[in-house]
Amino acid sequence: MKRYGKKYVEASKKVDKNKLYTCEEAVELVKSTSTTKFDASVEVAIKLNIDAKKSDQQLRGSMKLPNGTGKTRSILVLAKGSQATEAKNAGADFVGDVDMIEKIEKENWFDYDVIVATPEMMPLLGKVGKLLGPKGLMPNPKTGTVTTNVVKAIEDIKSGMVEYKNDTYGNIHMVFGKVSFDAKKLAENLDFIVKSIAKAKPAAVKGQFITNISISSTMGPGIKLDKNSFDF
Repeated sequence: MKRYGKKYVEASKKVDKNKLYTCEEAVELVKSTSTTKFDASVEVAIKLNIDAKKSDQQLRGSMKLPNGTGKTRSILVLAKGSQATEAKNAGADFVGDVDMIEKIEKENWFDYDVIVATPEMMPLLGKVGKLLGPKGLMPNPKTGTVTTNVVKAIEDIKSGMVEYKNDTYGNIHMVFGKVSFDAKKLAENLDFIVKSIAKAKPAAVKGQFITNISISSTMGPGIKLDKNSFDF
């Protein structure tokens, strides 16, 4: 049996396990049940009625949250010529092409949070796909990280763009802010995520799409939400 710390146990007492909270109630509660000394992240878990083994039911994409996530993400841009120059001017943390790919391959270099690549770089990236894939770092057109407009990609990422992808159990996990965020901003981000996921329902999925929604802070207790409190 898993044992929880004293702070977690005390925080859990504030949460009614038999209640489904509204969006507004849940974000207020997640702020008051945070157990860390640092500014914890707040994450949502959405259970989907999909068969994750079927490619036509899988979800992957990106969205730009209204109020960002509160996290600074370092960006590696793989591009050549003028696009590389534009990336540097736009504030990318690392810019290069073959040299950066070789660094990843030879040094297992992962000092970045996201990779943006131009289409011409993708065939070259293939040789390090086995290194990037398991870490969720492989660029993908669906998430806006394979693009000819590297400046827009950088601006979107720095202003709160987050990527999402269902896991093997049909769940979506996303960070949507920090405990220090105003409750209204957390609620706006959460509402935006739920509605965006609902709109992304694959045509192959029949019937109810979103089955459960819960949120929690880092190391904090889970809080179940009433999905009917969202207008989707």
